[in-house]
Amino acid sequence: MTRIRMGAWPPILGGRREEITCSVDIEHSFDSLHAHAIPEGIALRPGDRVIVHGAPTEVGFGESRRLTCRATVIRAGALERAWTEFSALFELVELYHCGFEPKECAAP
Repeated sequence: MTRIRMGAWPPILGGRREEITCSVDIEHSFDSLHAHAIPEGIALRPGDRVIVHGAPTEVGFGESRRLTCRATVIRAGALERAWTEFSALFELVELYHCGFEPKECAAP
């Protein structure tokens, strides 16, 4: 059985993990329902994934929370990054199609 040395593969396949801190902003109110995780000290690129650890999963109505949590960034490799950028173009075109239809075509 031949073993492949994985030293050359990580730049292509990705999967490198980095532990960071991130600011988490959660709001549940009449005007807004959102949760934003903003990584600190790192630039995210297409295809990268962020897993936030220890953030609350529920916020009561009318509440807003801002806190700092630990997060893991899983870096995308060159192949995954290229696929993400390629598929994002089609998603953008889909938004153009749905967002600019004349009022005459809209359903009642």
